[in-house]
Amino acid sequence: MADRYLSFTGTAPGRFLTRRLGLPRPAPLRRWSPERPALDGGLLHLTAGASRLDLAPVLARTGPGPDDAGRPAAVVLDATGVRTVEGLDGVHAALHPVVRSVAESGRIVVLGAPLDAADHHQAAAQQALEGFTRSLGKEIGGGRTVNLVRLTDAHAAESTLRFLLSPKSAYVSGQVIAVGDRESPAPEDADRPLAGRTALVTGAARGIGEAVAGTLARDGAEVVVLDVPQAEQDARRVAERIGGSVLLLDMTAADAGARIAGALPGGLDVLVHNAGVTRDRRLVNMPKDRWSSVLEVNLASVLRTTDALLEAGALRRDGRIVATASVAGIAGNAGQTNYGASKAGVTGFVRALAPRALAEHGVTVNAVAPGFIETKMTAAVPLFIREAGRRMNSLAQGGLPVDVAETTAWFAHPGSGAVNGQVVRVCGQSLLGA
Repeated sequence: MADRYLSFTGTAPGRFLTRRLGLPRPAPLRRWSPERPALDGGLLHLTAGASRLDLAPVLARTGPGPDDAGRPAAVVLDATGVRTVEGLDGVHAALHPVVRSVAESGRIVVLGAPLDAADHHQAAAQQALEGFTRSLGKEIGGGRTVNLVRLTDAHAAESTLRFLLSPKSAYVSGQVIAVGDRESPAPEDADRPLAGRTALVTGAARGIGEAVAGTLARDGAEVVVLDVPQAEQDARRVAERIGGSVLLLDMTAADAGARIAGALPGGLDVLVHNAGVTRDRRLVNMPKDRWSSVLEVNLASVLRTTDALLEAGALRRDGRIVATASVAGIAGNAGQTNYGASKAGVTGFVRALAPRALAEHGVTVNAVAPGFIETKMTAAVPLFIREAGRRMNSLAQGGLPVDVAETTAWFAHPGSGAVNGQVVRVCGQSLLGA
């Protein structure tokens, strides 16, 4: 659905009125396209404190070129060496002079170190970076994003930096992403990193699932479009468009995992749990069937199917599991106790399973947590509630299904083996929740 307010603020009268009335002034976001796959402008590499990262060659491969015009499209601040409160002065000294010069729809990525439990001064200083980046993200405006990456090895973080320093991360801001030191081999084809891999997307006949299926296919994956039999026509339309195949299946079936494994005898590389339902009503008015159906589809089927596929060895080593959580599971939402519970449960599932799945099966487990995404479902929301949902984030606009899809594709990337147990909000830095 078109965002008329966003269009209006791009006109001269709209700019005048919003400025005079103090209304939100969202900037059109630069998203990825084949014609413009990279940010427009250069990269500025800054350092606060003493760093041990071998960052220069990684940035040369992943980001825009060096900034020669004084208006960078991206800024990377390496603050991994900050270990004291006094050291935080270097963060201010590095970014204060350049924040105004960052181009619209630009990127600021702050690099931090894991918190050192044996050094409370270092832990305090590094935790301060989180409050800093979230706050900067809420004030910088202009479609710019600010994120924090905690890492120990620059090369293991290459796919993450490539994502965050590109138009693909347009609706990801205010996030803290931990990257381990497990290096993954670079794909042979950087433009089709999933070539030769099989991906299955549940609930892929429409909406976000359709966008995820299309994006994974763009990246070279052979995509299996899974949805309920009632959605067969839409599922086949999507599969035909992206060159994929169809699997009609109710994910709540007790044997869903076994049936998926049987349909994919060659194995599976990427499993995307996208299928979900809402049955909104305040708890005082919510009958048990509305409660149970949402928990069954959104959470129980995810747990049951994942367990079955891992036990059957259907997910190949170096595979990826990407689940769909929600900002509603982080911040809560009136009328959605069932939905919020199910999506918070997905977060618990990811964080608990991730280390074991990696150790035992060589598979990573992560989740996307969408905020207000422009879909047919949100188009049916009453006008004033819809407008509030669009504006209550740092980018002052709703996201698109492709924003969730691009984040999913980053998790699915062969080079993202060091990204595990992460729940990344795709919400334009929603003003609700952490």
